Amino acid sequence: MNSDNLMDLALSKGREALEAQEVPVGCIFSIGSEIIAESRNTVNETRNPTRHAEINCIDQVLKYCNDNNVEPLTIFKDIRVTVTVEPCIMCAQALNNVGVAEVIYGCVNDRFGGKTVFDVSKVNDKFYRLEGDVMASNAMDLLKRFYEGTNPSAPKPKIKKNKEVK
Repeated sequence: MNSDNLMDLALSKGREALEAQEVPVGCIFSIGSEIIAESRNTVNETRNPTRHAEINCIDQVLKYCNDNNVEPLTIFKDIRVTVTVEPCIMCAQALNNVGVAEVIYGCVNDRFGGKTVFDVSKVNDKFYRLEGDVMASNAMDLLKRFYEGTNPSAPKPKIKKNKEVK
């Protein structure tokens, strides 16, 4: 499968996330033309801030390896990650820790990006190949649609009351 086909699948997962009122990020792990794992953000659904699409895919691969008595590093070293948004700092480091070969992303993550905000590759001896701007406008459109609405799971803002000073 080429980058555009894989990104189409990741965007589909991102749309699922949007429908579930999650930040619309979708992710596909593949080796050659075979899809190994696929997921979307599930942070609100699970009430767990670490349940990003990439982490969910990592867990799927680890479960497969555990169930089939396969050494995870033998699988991860060949994985190409296709994700709609540049991995955040947490996910960028996690992907590096498991040793994926390559990450292809849609749009830049200018708030939390593991390349844009803090270049995670600079603190590692070895790092995966990184390529961005693949169908970026499609990925950005999903994010815009999400941020036009409100996040029902977001904490309520605390409004400071004017206190009288005596």
